Amino acid sequence: MAKFTFQRAYANAVLALFVIRMFLGKVEPVWLCLWTAALAAVHVRGILIDKRLAAKSQRPVPQNYTQNLSGAMMSGLVWSVPVLAFAPFGSQADFAALLMIYGALIAGSIFFFTNSPINIVTSTIILCSATMIHCALQGYWLTMAAALIFMIAAILGAIEMARLHLVARTAESTIAEKEEVVSLLLREFEENEADWLWEVDTNRQLRSVSPRFAFALGQEQKQAEGKPLLELIALPDCNPRDYAPSLRELAERLKHRENFSNLIVHVSIRGEERWWELSGTPIVDDRGRFLGFRGVGSDVTEKRASSEKIAYLARYDTLTSLPNRLQINEGLGEALRYAHKRRSRCALLMVDLDRFKAVNDSLGHMVGDKLLAQVSSRLRDIIGDRLLCGRLGGDEFAIVIRTADDHDAIDKIARLVIEALSEPYQVDEHTLYVGASVGSAVGPRDGNSVEELMRNADLALYRAKDVGGGEHCRFEPELHATAEERRRLEASLRKALSGDEFVLHYQPVVDAHSEEIVSFEALVRWNSPEHGFVSPGKFIPLAEDTRLIIPIGRWVLQQACFEARTWPDHIKVNVNVSPEQLLEPEFHQDVIDALTNSGLRPERLEVEVTESIFVRDATTARNSLEQIMALGCSVALDDFGTGYSSLGYLRKLRFSTIKVDRTFVQGAAQNSNESLAIINAVVAMANSLEMTTTAEGVETSEEAELIRSLGCDKIQGFYFGRPMSKEEARRLFDIKKTDLKAG
Repeated sequence: MAKFTFQRAYANAVLALFVIRMFLGKVEPVWLCLWTAALAAVHVRGILIDKRLAAKSQRPVPQNYTQNLSGAMMSGLVWSVPVLAFAPFGSQADFAALLMIYGALIAGSIFFFTNSPINIVTSTIILCSATMIHCALQGYWLTMAAALIFMIAAILGAIEMARLHLVARTAESTIAEKEEVVSLLLREFEENEADWLWEVDTNRQLRSVSPRFAFALGQEQKQAEGKPLLELIALPDCNPRDYAPSLRELAERLKHRENFSNLIVHVSIRGEERWWELSGTPIVDDRGRFLGFRGVGSDVTEKRASSEKIAYLARYDTLTSLPNRLQINEGLGEALRYAHKRRSRCALLMVDLDRFKAVNDSLGHMVGDKLLAQVSSRLRDIIGDRLLCGRLGGDEFAIVIRTADDHDAIDKIARLVIEALSEPYQVDEHTLYVGASVGSAVGPRDGNSVEELMRNADLALYRAKDVGGGEHCRFEPELHATAEERRRLEASLRKALSGDEFVLHYQPVVDAHSEEIVSFEALVRWNSPEHGFVSPGKFIPLAEDTRLIIPIGRWVLQQACFEARTWPDHIKVNVNVSPEQLLEPEFHQDVIDALTNSGLRPERLEVEVTESIFVRDATTARNSLEQIMALGCSVALDDFGTGYSSLGYLRKLRFSTIKVDRTFVQGAAQNSNESLAIINAVVAMANSLEMTTTAEGVETSEEAELIRSLGCDKIQGFYFGRPMSKEEARRLFDIKKTDLKAG
């Protein structure tokens, strides 16, 4: 009402001037002056009342309404004077003009006093009653009837306008509150994937319980309304002092009225333990009064279980269920720290199977994997729970001995391992003999760090392999033979690039449904004049250790792009990139140079990286990949799930493809529920992140059909093609062209 105070006063002043002008000379000036003074006094009083009401910090009280009503009554009485006292001295034209002024007053009141209809009704009744009295005295019966009808219409109109005004203001308030709630909910959904809203009052009792929140509580909406939140999610009859730590933290945040976000809370819903993720913000009104809490939450029980499963997979080998390299490194680090603290010794035994490659080459990887599973079972039987035994990768295992002060105990364990693993194996009607070699290093004598101890144990293992296998060798500083071999191999590797000893082979990657080639993976091979064909598994790690992988990788990138330029435009080339390359500040420039020199479009180059890039310097690796993606190239994540957990980076980096490691493919082919679940999870996750999936190591039509049914987009493996020379790869396209012409 205070908003239109001066507008009302101005309108009344203008209309009063019209009245004075009409009756000036017909009514004694003194009466006109007294009437004007009375009208001015009424409106000055109204202005003061409106100002006091607008200035009040508390809600209006009944006295305020009484004062406003009395002002409307006095204004009506003062305005009734012209029709009762002045009109008899004027003409009919003056009376008609006065009626128009009264109509304007009533119409203006309906607009200016919309939020106070009682004021409108009061002033309207007074003015219309005065008009009807004048009409009755003058015998204007039709005019009196018209005044009565006008009064009724004005009163009904005022009430309706007030109702509409109230509805509109209430709707505005409701919309504003809903916008606040929706804004908070949407923001939390976007940031935290929350899926229901919760709200409590100052006593921490639930209010405005939504259907989804009621379902999460295991309650009906009406049952949950007004109940204490903490009691509903705590164990039955649980004393607050016995709450779970996360529940106590929630109680403290609510008690101290603190904001909180992504708080993981252990709750009990009808006796079932669940995990919730809650975010909340205190609610305060315009005057800063605390009204309760409002927030969003979600049930993350399944997500937490999946995270625990993924954490397990990050630390355990999926094929053998033994601890993987990551856990071995951690266990060895703890053993070294314990040895330093206690001034004792620890030991690391590296175990490598003899003749395992021959089994893989002759009988296939499936038989090899089954053999590794039996090897791990025998190791568990020997080691038990006393020592830490894990698989480092391939056919290499490790055993960590926390306390190794007795040298004979190390020899005894090594002999037991060699004897047990040398016994024949029965795999798919095949009797296999592989044997084992063991190399050991004692810490901290042979190494003060995990890396040093593993390197020295590896040197001892090389010596055991060199003498024919089936032996246990301790690390000795005099292991010059192994070091010399490595030195010669490194020297040859340094000359290999300039000597044109490297060659690229290409393995096709096909569409899972059409089985048409969509890309080739470039694989580097080394045929050394001194050492013959050197396995990539042997020279690539050496190249990474010596940082020769930088120039070798640059050469591979250039050659692959040049060769891909000769292929059809829709065929991509996949190039493996080492973590060492990604850590180079100018790596993205190498990619630019390769694309520029070859003329290959950036979208035809896909860089493949492994999860290990996130272990050393994740920030630098991520920056390098983002620079590559900015060029238009795509990035694939290779060997997903085999060693390190990189789920967090899947959301931060827009990988184009996730490559499912062959161990999961082989496991799924053997109906391993774990492998099937992992592949399904990877495919679902890739789909949700708008990435494609490539299954590696597919060797049979049955495996291809299985992978296709699991939803993988692309397939790579011996079934569709072994790594081939560039000439053989080109012939594939020539054959297809010939078929098309023949068709």
